[in-house]
Amino acid sequence: MRIDKRIVGHSRRHYLALKLDEAMKDTRIRVSLGVEVDGHLAGFLMGRLYYGEFGVPEPVAILDTIGVDPERPRAGIGRALLSQFKTNLRAVGIESIQTQANWDDWNLLGFLAAEGFSPAPRVSLEASI
Repeated sequence: MRIDKRIVGHSRRHYLALKLDEAMKDTRIRVSLGVEVDGHLAGFLMGRLYYGEFGVPEPVAILDTIGVDPERPRAGIGRALLSQFKTNLRAVGIESIQTQANWDDWNLLGFLAAEGFSPAPRVSLEASI
């Protein structure tokens, strides 16, 4: 929560608590990774696997959340987390990862582009209710 708050500028304690609770109770396949540096959590990644989503029959991994302590920029922590995530996914036969980012989050978009992500052929839509 400390790392996430430093990144987004406010506490998402409830969101992260729900994600952790979901990971502990949900029977779908979840992936949670962390990097420890000098005895402290320096980064984390949370993802999940789907076997058919939105009418697409192929299995896919979803990268839900990734965070690196802002006091450790460009230390390779995000790259290491994503590399391990990919290694784990290949081991279970997953060939693609999907994620979402805010259109104006240039740091995250730049990181994801450097890691091989590009715009998907599908459009994410939302409607106010």
